Amino acid sequence: MSIVLPTPGYLPRIAEADIARGLQTMGAVVVEGPRACGKTWSARQFAASEVMLDGSDEQQLTFALNPESILQGEPPRLLDEWHMVPGTWNAVRRVCDSQSTKGLFLLTGSAVPPDEITRHSGAGRVRRVQMKPLTFSESSRSTNEVSLEALFKGEAVTAGKPQTDFRELVDSAVIGGWPSLLDASVEDAQDYLISYLDEIARTDVALVDSVQRDPIGVSRLLRSLARNVASEAGHLTLAKDAQLNRETVKAYLRALERLFIVENIPAWQPTLMSHVPMRQAPKRYFVDPSLATAALETSSSRLMSDTNYFGLLFENLVVRDLSVYATMHRCAVHHYRDKGGLEVDAIVEKRADGS
Repeated sequence: MSIVLPTPGYLPRIAEADIARGLQTMGAVVVEGPRACGKTWSARQFAASEVMLDGSDEQQLTFALNPESILQGEPPRLLDEWHMVPGTWNAVRRVCDSQSTKGLFLLTGSAVPPDEITRHSGAGRVRRVQMKPLTFSESSRSTNEVSLEALFKGEAVTAGKPQTDFRELVDSAVIGGWPSLLDASVEDAQDYLISYLDEIARTDVALVDSVQRDPIGVSRLLRSLARNVASEAGHLTLAKDAQLNRETVKAYLRALERLFIVENIPAWQPTLMSHVPMRQAPKRYFVDPSLATAALETSSSRLMSDTNYFGLLFENLVVRDLSVYATMHRCAVHHYRDKGGLEVDAIVEKRADGS
């Protein structure tokens, strides 16, 4: 599967390699990630035809009368926000089964749909690719002097003096890796991201599992997560801080995870038989550190005067980028903390078989 010439202004993404491999080996590729991270733009670099599924009544009726209609088009056919039209998944699965052809569909989605557990499996038919906001490498903010691949080969690590000063680094964390905000001012980016989270709280968390949520409660939880970013804060801690019921916090967190807004980095296990007493709780991060600053409605100036908190945001930024680079090399990112106080913020672990 060859990649078409990029759209003018498009920034190549690391996830493209996974998309290309998926189209070569599977009937369909699902590109998942938070809204506005660039999924559709990247999928369009591969798609030969497309349909935007906004979940309108007209589309729902069209699909109900003729489910195959939205699937008809030159492959790979892009189905954007496929989860908005119930039944799309099974229709795609049936076509993949009947044609036994690779690279038929590209599905992009900003939410894991509510019937994720009960719907038919896509095993053997679908490859899932997760996309996040732009890394420093993708947005050309990094010199790329340190290579994860080289580190695994045992090569020496060398890097020159950073070309980004402290203020630029803080602004980068506040603006984030959202493609549409790369040239935005810090103030405009903050306004956009505050509205972004407001829409998440008011609408998206209810759509993801068809359960009505309290927008004010969701916003309080987002602020609590921002205050506890890069920590192992448990449900009880978040519940007390956000003034919510513990079970409510659990439900809201599941919804936010399905929207790819927050994510957990699991604890690392040294060996299966290790006797070292370790902390097992995952660390909580936002998919992009800018969402933490938006939740708190803080500014670059305030962050520059609170270096302790900015250190946690910087850790979130590093983990965001590391997780993207690690996925490219079939690695996993963990954190480590034992009962003796030894702590490692991020451990990148390659598969034991080296694949």
